[in-house]
Amino acid sequence: MPSGAINQEVDQQYKQKARETVSQLSLEEKILQMVHGASEISRLGIPAYNWWNEALHGVARAGVATVFPQAIGLAATFDPEWIEQVADIISTEGRAKYEAASSRGDRDIYKGLTFWSPNINIFRDPRWGRGHETYGEDPYLTAECGKAFIAGIQGSDDRYLKAAACAKHYAVHSGPEGLRHSFDAEVSDKDLWETYLYAFEECVIEAKVESVMGAYNRTNGEACCAHTYLLEEVLRGQWGFDGHVTSDCWAIKDMNEGHGLTRTLHESAALAVKRGCDLNCGNAYLTLMSAFDEGLIEEKDLDQALIRLMTARYRLGLLGECGDSPYNNIPFKVVDCPEHRAANLETAKRSLVLLKNDGLLPLDREKIKSLAVIGPNADSRDALLGNYNGTPNDPCTPLSGLAEAVMPDTRILYAEGCHLYKESMTGLSQKGDRLAEALACVDEADATVICLGLDAMLEGEEGDTGNEFSSGDKPDLNLPGLQQQLLDEVLQRGKPVILVVMAGSALALATAEENANAVIQAWYPGGQGGRAVAQLIFGDYSPSGRLPVTFYHTSEELPDFTDYAMKDRTYRYMTRKPLYPFGYGLSYTSFEYSGLQTKTISSVSESPSEERNHVLAIVSGQVKNTGKTEGREVIQLYTKAENAPDTSDQPHHQLRGVQTVLLKPGETADFSFELKTKHLWQVAADGGRHLVPGQYTVFVGGCQPDTRSAQLLQAKPVSDSFLL
Repeated sequence: MPSGAINQEVDQQYKQKARETVSQLSLEEKILQMVHGASEISRLGIPAYNWWNEALHGVARAGVATVFPQAIGLAATFDPEWIEQVADIISTEGRAKYEAASSRGDRDIYKGLTFWSPNINIFRDPRWGRGHETYGEDPYLTAECGKAFIAGIQGSDDRYLKAAACAKHYAVHSGPEGLRHSFDAEVSDKDLWETYLYAFEECVIEAKVESVMGAYNRTNGEACCAHTYLLEEVLRGQWGFDGHVTSDCWAIKDMNEGHGLTRTLHESAALAVKRGCDLNCGNAYLTLMSAFDEGLIEEKDLDQALIRLMTARYRLGLLGECGDSPYNNIPFKVVDCPEHRAANLETAKRSLVLLKNDGLLPLDREKIKSLAVIGPNADSRDALLGNYNGTPNDPCTPLSGLAEAVMPDTRILYAEGCHLYKESMTGLSQKGDRLAEALACVDEADATVICLGLDAMLEGEEGDTGNEFSSGDKPDLNLPGLQQQLLDEVLQRGKPVILVVMAGSALALATAEENANAVIQAWYPGGQGGRAVAQLIFGDYSPSGRLPVTFYHTSEELPDFTDYAMKDRTYRYMTRKPLYPFGYGLSYTSFEYSGLQTKTISSVSESPSEERNHVLAIVSGQVKNTGKTEGREVIQLYTKAENAPDTSDQPHHQLRGVQTVLLKPGETADFSFELKTKHLWQVAADGGRHLVPGQYTVFVGGCQPDTRSAQLLQAKPVSDSFLL
């Protein structure tokens, strides 16, 4: 039984109770239960409930909580098992905060147990502002991280959900933010099924996610929140989804105002309900009485949606007798407790990606007598957090972490150097007013840590960003404002330079790759992020993070932002050499792979294509730590079909397995992967998925089997071939 899957007999009881509850509601009461702020029905003992809550990387927008690295940083761990533990902590704190709030009469927004996370959209273009909410560009990694997060959120009890997760935004949604209320994401059947639906299918079928959220945009002409094919044929039909569907917030009104698919708001509301959108984030469903009066909708349509919503509340133990729920008495003191902070620090350490190191790192504490720490993100709390975040109780920035990590007599010289995106720090000063101060610090120091990048005010959701890039998307991949000038001038001073990039997406870092001594991609590393950065720099652990996205040289090599075709996008289809490839990351130690072998379990004729989890082959081998430092290795398995009728239409290779292992110097570990039917499907132009007989190649190592990874790492994955 998957985590989050309630015993079938118990679930049938919940559904029956839900039917009985719904049968006692008046038409007006039914409508008031279908918006995110559901009203109290005191005569039936139904308390008010606000469905809208967020838990992307910690319980969000409701005060203090453990703030883990942003989702893109979680993906950089390449460790789904660890992500499940992170999500379990999040749901533990969510339960504690819910009980504390509801028992004191607080049933406001962000206080419920229905978490609208994870975001499993594909980060297909680095300009998309919300990409840092996702698990990156790869469908497999996204699916594995998403399933793990859902398992941690929903728990493993067979009678109650610990909390309810939500897979969003369904489907084919990744910008542009400024167009999302009217945009039609046109996509081929092949890209739809090979790339955009893969993670959703896994999260629905395998992880039993309780909720799915529809996107703002249209997909191939239909609004996602009222999509015949996506909602009725695929989600409810082919996948047998048994949870509830919610709209994105105020997306229903886009159907008439932005997409022009209906004439009025109540027509939009009626169409969405009839197509299977059960809950409205917003107030459009309050017009359903008008739709009912005009004959656009029947009461049975409302009942179907309400039964799903009430079933969810019974599953959570929010209605009915729930004294046997193991989640009722989680104490408030667990919120941001020492154990959770320790897990947060460990998560941040696993998320950091060392992109370059010419041998400078790790620094020797004994030899560093003065350290310059400069840049607009060096002491920025905002740069720790990303978006959809809680409030860390004691946030540690890189400046704080480095001050804590150095020897007691080491001098820290700090300067911002420039504003994050403006040309001066005050309205009266000249352009570059903090540059001289930063250079003075560099000149006085033995080494420099320069912290640049973005924050969620620069990249994020439309309406949440707060500067001239108000749509939330990036115009290009360049460092904003005067940051590039600051970096260039620091690099020219002739001192050792470590660049720490705090951003949720790929930036153009060619100058740093060429001239800096070391480059660290820190993402938005959470409340303990500064400590993790400092401990990496001084060698308290060996970095193990890997890039869940491709780092391009410039945005000029990218297809048009509005083009949803996967051609020339991401590592699977790009034709140019990247700056830093997907799956790449350096370590302070080295690993060697040996003994790779592939054992075929069954042939194509014995493996019906529809049996998604049928095991076709087992790939095994050994990995050894050949360095002098303990380190965690991220073992990556990629497959390539050598038998495709048209290889130009197939991915170069695809990630199909990840494992992590912590090894002492000289220690060896065995690894084993199962290759299942779903891992070796080839997707045709019509979206059909087939097992094709012939030769397949598997690659296993600490990176993908591309020329740029080999160039950067001076190592290649080991490979083997087998026939199906």
